[in-house]
Amino acid sequence: MKNLFLVALVVFIVGSGYFYMKQSPTPAPVGTNTSTEVTQAMTEGATQTFNIKGLNFAFDVKEIRVKKGDKVTINFTNTEGFHDFKIDELNVTSKQIQAGESETVTFTADKAGTFEYYCSVGQHRQNGMWGKLIVE
Repeated sequence: MKNLFLVALVVFIVGSGYFYMKQSPTPAPVGTNTSTEVTQAMTEGATQTFNIKGLNFAFDVKEIRVKKGDKVTINFTNTEGFHDFKIDELNVTSKQIQAGESETVTFTADKAGTFEYYCSVGQHRQNGMWGKLIVE
């Protein structure tokens, strides 16, 4: 009777261990990404591209939203006059360009907050040539 109890106990322990191992996911080898890490890597530091036109004392896009850590590319096209594109707090400055010209600036949104982008030519900013970059 004692031997039968021991055999049953061993079978139970081995069976439980086998069942547990089948239910548990195999751990990833050290140095590899798990699916959560890959998802985070794909969502953090994404590249965001915006096409913005400079009009006569206005930008055609008044608000841009990105996540902190995103790489941001602004394709700035001047359709009228003489303009540039600036964001002081993020050290973003395009060349001043004539109507029909384009300039691309790329930067990393490394600070959270709301920042004003604007044209620094003459009184353009005061005349309404500005917009908001919101970094969440």
